[in-house]
Amino acid sequence: MKASTVAGRKIYLAGHRGMVGGAILRQLQARGGDEIVTRTHAELDLTDQAAVYAFMQAERPDVVILAAAKVGGILANNSYPADFIYENLMIACNVIHAAFAAGVTQLLQLGSSCIYPREAPQPMAENALLTGTLEPTNEPYAIAKIAGIKLCESYNRQHGVDYRSVMPTNLYGPGDNFHPENSHVLPALIRRFHQAAAEDQDEVVIWGTGTPRREFLHVDDMAAASFFVLDLSKDEYEAQTEPMLSHINVGTGTDIAIRDLAGLVAQITGFKGRITTDPSKPDGAPRKLMDVSRLEAMGWRAQIELEDGISETYRWYLAHQDQIRR
Repeated sequence: MKASTVAGRKIYLAGHRGMVGGAILRQLQARGGDEIVTRTHAELDLTDQAAVYAFMQAERPDVVILAAAKVGGILANNSYPADFIYENLMIACNVIHAAFAAGVTQLLQLGSSCIYPREAPQPMAENALLTGTLEPTNEPYAIAKIAGIKLCESYNRQHGVDYRSVMPTNLYGPGDNFHPENSHVLPALIRRFHQAAAEDQDEVVIWGTGTPRREFLHVDDMAAASFFVLDLSKDEYEAQTEPMLSHINVGTGTDIAIRDLAGLVAQITGFKGRITTDPSKPDGAPRKLMDVSRLEAMGWRAQIELEDGISETYRWYLAHQDQIRR
């Protein structure tokens, strides 16, 4: 492990109450030696330009980690496209510009694998960015995340700062969103199969054909990868990237069909009935596997196996049902 470049500095973590932000916060606290600054949404609305600017001027952090975002699954993205593009664009623009204006020279932005074209060659390498049409179901969100990458690169080019972007694959783990309508596929499956098992149902119907393949990364691995990238020296980072192609994929390098994922969740939750598909519902992109060779060449690889990670997430769900039931 490389020596930390952030230890002993003032770090503003945006989005600390989210799943990935919470994992980053836990690891920041475990590392020790840093002054950690956080704000809840009620305390600071990141879509409010004046409020974000004033906050950055008052706090003057040394490092900013931008893990805040409006996120959701296919249904949420289809239902609220204006909310997804507006809020995520505003968060990126406000935080990145206000950080620069406050003299922040080091920033890490977290994005998403949906930045890549729907038909991008698999696995998706960083140079697939902006080479084709995006997946329509989450295009507004993807556009906002692409803008975040280009904001970081543009500020680097014009102002000589060190703003980096990491693009995780599908994340899951403790603190996930298990809402029946607005969650991503894995927590949605955990909730539905748990309920089906508890109610001794005969069948669970999953959206789409079940054939799309997805890659899943445990949120603790994502937090570890974020610190690994943040801790790289500028020379090490720039040796593996390009000025206008500087983002780094973070994933496991392996994927699974949704139908097989459902079978794994059924096994973990104890569901014994049938699993059927509903092809009338959207599948989303046919495959979204990340090429993680750039990050592996830097020296980092995911550690948590999918079955172990889902089992841990299910235990967390069981322990927090009362708080997350809605």
